[in-house]
Amino acid sequence: MNARQLFRIAPISGLALALCLVGFAAPAQSADIQRGKKLHNQNCIHCHASIVGGNGTAIYTRPNRRIDSLTALNKQVHRCKNSLGVSWPEDQIQDVVAYLNQTFYHFKK
Repeated sequence: MNARQLFRIAPISGLALALCLVGFAAPAQSADIQRGKKLHNQNCIHCHASIVGGNGTAIYTRPNRRIDSLTALNKQVHRCKNSLGVSWPEDQIQDVVAYLNQTFYHFKK
């Protein structure tokens, strides 16, 4: 390849590289809060009700709740998922985290 051919290809290669980098820098698709609510209600409420008695969502609003950050909430949802033995992929875990955060916790991202 001679210099002239290289100069013709260089701008195209640079554009292709830039487009790839923009794709990697794009934010992840936002969580599906309705799916998170459904997954939560199907899998979490029964256990939580047995812990706090009655309303399973009371675990999130009790005065001595242990979750004090979005990071802690994320870790707890992972622990609960593993304890229940459900096979949620990471996007579904994030849906549940987003639902709980929007509905009960209101942590800043």
